[in-house]
Amino acid sequence: MRVGLIGLGIMGKPMAENMVRAGVDLLVSDLNRNSVEVVANAGAQPAVNKEIGQSCDVVMTMLPNSSHVKAVMLGDEGLVKYMKEGTVFIDMSSINPVASKEIEAELEKKGISMLDAPVSGGEPKAIDGTLSFMVGGKQEVFNKYKPLLETMGSSVVRCGEVGAGNTAKLANQIIVACNIRAVAEAFTMAKMAGVDPALVYEAIKGGLAGSAVLDAKGTMMLDGNDYPGFKIDLHIKDLNNALDCAHTVGAPVPMTADVQEVLQWLHSSGNGQKDHSGIIKYYEHLTGVKL
Repeated sequence: MRVGLIGLGIMGKPMAENMVRAGVDLLVSDLNRNSVEVVANAGAQPAVNKEIGQSCDVVMTMLPNSSHVKAVMLGDEGLVKYMKEGTVFIDMSSINPVASKEIEAELEKKGISMLDAPVSGGEPKAIDGTLSFMVGGKQEVFNKYKPLLETMGSSVVRCGEVGAGNTAKLANQIIVACNIRAVAEAFTMAKMAGVDPALVYEAIKGGLAGSAVLDAKGTMMLDGNDYPGFKIDLHIKDLNNALDCAHTVGAPVPMTADVQEVLQWLHSSGNGQKDHSGIIKYYEHLTGVKL
């Protein structure tokens, strides 16, 4: 089985390296030539998109948003023109579920199957191969390609038909954003009350308030580390999709709308390319107090 991956960003590059380590015959493409060179040195084969479409049994994408995936697959030089009947497209990007269904409808006309398989875990879990995959698509397609996804993740769960994976990812992003904000708010209160937030973290991490977000993002706040494992601008994109989905189905999402305003303020303040744990900077701006 020959696999092609388009998109070697913060997440895509280590995911590609993990596939190569697992013995996957991998072709890669990205506008960033340095990223392509790094993955090629690990054992992948550089290629252009057309070559990936023509020669690969599986085409995968890890791109920023719906428009990028649509352009790569359905644009003037979209891969749908080159992929053969019986091949499969696996989109690991986090995009609007409506866009996933639109892409699937076009691929079906050529006999190409699709899975939408967004991930959670950020750069650290992309590096160590323990991402969580939320997958949408036909059961038989999922069963066949689940082992491929397991070269990059420790959890691979089918949530339903195409679009269900990205719906699950939007739910994930709502919970993550609201959780990060709660951690920032709690640490700020503790600091202003004269209690060391680092000791608060040690005291609560084993109880009900303990979470992966508290461990990963709370410690970044305490260390003053805003290196982007997941960028604020990308979380804004995800929450825009979540709000659009919620409005379409009539779901109430007031917490999502509120935390989105905080992220937008951070973007406007020049922090869009920093880690989403940077929500703490919003509270530092309001209070003048640094952790």
